This record gives sequence, C-alpha cells and structure tokens, in this order.
Amino acid sequence: MRKHWFLSAFVLCAMGCAACSTNSDTLNVEADLSYCDTQVRRTLDELRSANGGQIDYTMSPRNILQGEHHWNLRKVDKTEWCGGFFPGVLWYDYMATGDSVILQEAENFTEPLAFLAETPAYDHDLGFLVITSFLNGYRVTGSEHYKQVLLAAADTLATLYNPKAGTILSWPRHVSDYGGHNTIMDNMINLELLFWAAQNGGDDSLRQIAINHANTTMLNHFRPDYSGYHVAVYDTLDGHFLYACTHQGLNDDSMWARGQAWAIYGYTMVYRFTHDQKYLDFAQKVTDTYLDRLPEDGIPFWDFNDPRIPTSGKELTPSETVAPRDASAACAIASALYELADYVPAGKSERYRAAADKTLLTLQGDAWRGGASCPAFLLHSTGHHPAGSEIDAAISYADYYYIEALLKSQGKMKSAVQPEVLAKQ
Repeated sequence: MRKHWFLSAFVLCAMGCAACSTNSDTLNVEADLSYCDTQVRRTLDELRSANGGQIDYTMSPRNILQGEHHWNLRKVDKTEWCGGFFPGVLWYDYMATGDSVILQEAENFTEPLAFLAETPAYDHDLGFLVITSFLNGYRVTGSEHYKQVLLAAADTLATLYNPKAGTILSWPRHVSDYGGHNTIMDNMINLELLFWAAQNGGDDSLRQIAINHANTTMLNHFRPDYSGYHVAVYDTLDGHFLYACTHQGLNDDSMWARGQAWAIYGYTMVYRFTHDQKYLDFAQKVTDTYLDRLPEDGIPFWDFNDPRIPTSGKELTPSETVAPRDASAACAIASALYELADYVPAGKSERYRAAADKTLLTLQGDAWRGGASCPAFLLHSTGHHPAGSEIDAAISYADYYYIEALLKSQGKMKSAVQPEVLAKQ
C-alpha cells in the first residue's frame, strides 16, 4: 500500500513556523488555512448533496457569481481552462492538513484530466490544467502515472511552439482574428510545465522552448514602464513581431491587473528554473511597477487605468460601487512575492514580503471572504471584464492562488517532499 509522507519540512514549517513570517504578530496563517479547509469540506458536501450523495468528478467548481451562494460547475474538458484549479486546491489542502479523506478527493478530481495526455493541444491552457492538478499531485505522491501524464502534456504543449516567432501559440482558434500567431501573457505560467518536464525525463528542447518564449515575451510584451500588454501578435510565416494589444484589459494601453500578475509570477518562476540574473532583474521591474500603483490595502482594481478608480483620499471598497477589484490577481502576486523575496537583497525582500503579507492580512477580512454566504474562500475577483463575465465574483483560481500564497507565506513551499523520496515510501 502506498504511503504518503505529508509531514515534510514544507508542511511543518507552513503550519507551525509562524515566527518565520515578518508579520507573524498580525497574520494568522494557521487560522486562514483552517478556514480554507472548512470551505473545502463544505464544497465537497454541497457537491455530494447536489448529485444524490455522489460527487461527479467530471464537473469542477468554476465560479460563484455576485448574489449567488453555490458553485457553478463546468465540465472537465480541453476547453475549460479552469478545470485544474479545484483539484489543485485539494492538493494544497491535503498538504496543510494531511487528511487522507482530502487526499482521496484530490486524486478523484485529478484523474478526469488524464485524457489531456492523449489529446492534441487545444490551446496554451494545457499547462494551467495539469500544473495545478497532476504536478501538485506528483509532488505529494510521486505517482509514476502522474509523471507520465505531465511529460506527455509537456510534449503536447510544445507542438504550439513557433520557432520563427519564438513563442508558444496561445489561441490556435483565434489566429485569423488577430491576423497572426498570438501569444498572451498568461502563457508565461505554462512554461513551468516545460521546465519541469525537461528536468524530469523530458527532452532538453522543452527547456529551450521555455527560455525562448520568456525572452521573446520580454522583448515584445512590455511598455517602457514595464507594464504588460495582454496579447502580442507575430507573423505566422516569418515570425516577426506585428503588434501588441489587449483582450481582457481596459484598452491596449492599460495595465490589466491579472496580466501583470502572470508576468510577475511567470518571470519569478523562470528565474527559479534558470538562475539567470536577467530574469530576476526583470521580475523585479514588473513587480515594482505593480507595487508602485497598488492601493494601500494590497488588492488591485481589475485594471489600473479604469477611470472609475477613486482618487486619493476616497474610501476604497471591494464592491463594484467603484471599479471592481481583482482578488485573483492579488493572490497570484502574493504567492509570487513570497518566492521572489527569497531571491533578492534584504531591502527588496522586505518590501516584497511586506506587500504579500498586507494582501493576506486584507483578505482575512470578512468583506473579502465567502464565509457563511458561500463555500468559496474569497469574493471580489474579476474574470473577463470587457465581456461582462465573472465581474465581482468568486472564482476558482483566486482560491487556488490564495491557499498557495498562504502555504508559501513561511517561505518553505520549495521544501516540499521530493517525489523520488516519496516513491520509496
């Protein structure tokens, strides 16, 4: 029978070493993780009740819209880019609790995504789908099955790479809409799958694809002030850069909060795998641009250029009485900042950790939590504002990056049990 050594240095430090946090006197990470566990179990209970006592593991929680009280579910398939986030939440909850019941549910929700290993790439979101589910599961269990799914998925993701453009195609179905090979900032997150695969039995070319993508994105996806465009478009035939624009931001010249989050998180991760100073320098530049414009409470508005953002001195609220906020962007950046703080000199490290701590401290407030009203961890995220979709809503990826940030807040997530050790247990 397989054993799971969940009491790793990661879990022990994440749960018990509050002294490691610069704000341990105000942050209560253990209480926050306990809150998340309560909401996870409530979600599982509601999913059972809604389906005659049995959970349908092919349906994954996606959002709870404003005024609603229960998760809206989406069928797990290649088109549902959020299908891995709830399995990821379960893996993180297991890391925090060590509860075998949660472990079983994490495995149950992960397995329906295994078909991705044998399916041609639909788009770049393949990385989001398997990093959150199978990679987190592999870190916990060392499962050879999980490893093979990840390696196959990495090879599939690589089929979207255009060597002339130097990036991975994000949306094959939208090439004609954009007039070329389109690459979106979100794609930076998916590079982790390629880096990981190259280190764990995959072809070395996967690492080079990831590096090329990061370099090309660095050149064409950012303005002089290091705010990012959402989309960069390249000529399909010879790969030359055509233009940059937005898809989910306010306009082509605005700083869309979650796009900046993907940049901060992405370049921090690229540095982790490469130890190349240029990525660390760039991660700091895109981070500083974000922090310099961030509201005092640490939660960004959905787009930093929305004219509805109140001027200095006016009260900021999490509701859409002003421009809507985006807790999901805040959480992804908080998670990245805890890691980035480990890579930079003391002064910068203190700034980044303090900013992440402030975000988590704000999100402890009742105004930001699902609490008794719904089983989501957090409210007040923004999905696709220009399309009128998921505005001021609870969204699964906000919960995922929130619990990830909590676990990383002690700086020990990188000390998770090594799969090769687990496989021997």
